[in-house]
Amino acid sequence: MISVITPVHSPEPGHLTEAYRSLAAQELPDGWAWEWLVQEDGRTGVAEELLPSDERISHGSGRHGGVAITRNLALSRARGELVKNLDQDDVLMPGVLARDIAAITGNDRVRWTTSRVLDLLPDGELVGFDGDPPHGPLEPGVVLDHWRRNDFRLPVHPTTLCIERDLAVMLGGWMAVPGSDDTGLLIAASVLTPGFFDATVGLHYRKWPGQGSAAGSEHYETVEWNARMKLIDERAAALQSLT
Repeated sequence: MISVITPVHSPEPGHLTEAYRSLAAQELPDGWAWEWLVQEDGRTGVAEELLPSDERISHGSGRHGGVAITRNLALSRARGELVKNLDQDDVLMPGVLARDIAAITGNDRVRWTTSRVLDLLPDGELVGFDGDPPHGPLEPGVVLDHWRRNDFRLPVHPTTLCIERDLAVMLGGWMAVPGSDDTGLLIAASVLTPGFFDATVGLHYRKWPGQGSAAGSEHYETVEWNARMKLIDERAAALQSLT
């Protein structure tokens, strides 16, 4: 099984239902199934009201604590060997779950994978990125080195992360910081184990006015940003020292 984790807070109804449709359309390898762990940051019940009845959807809720805590509460309920991130306003591309599964299960060394992303703008335009790495394995240290050399910018998009559940749990799940929690998990995993980058587009990353703080100025406030980057870097260095 692959467990898809979606933290939910004040969702835009059309975006959340589109995320569901993109998941429901996925075709998986024989013997595989998906579950969707929709975890509300709060206890309003809004996600259950918006989404259709589907036995593959598992709803959860908790007190308001932010996206990292919400993702980790969902992780505690995940039954899959693999865990896949999906934000409430993003759209999975056809075949991405099957490609994630193949990348990890087809190589004994690979324990996480990412894929190419296109920004989905409000007018429907799709915008790509320059500088994606080559399609294929990412050896330990490659992601961290790029991040350090390029002003804390990753070579791959952390919101596309698919990771072995055991590895995610060992690393403490999504890092408990206000923003960049997915970066913290990705970098920690990339230090310890090889990963994989799939050059096929796996996600449309929606950019819109109601998007969370990761798209706005608060995310880059200097004092908090520096504190997050320092902590992520220090943890990565500590993990490297163990290898």
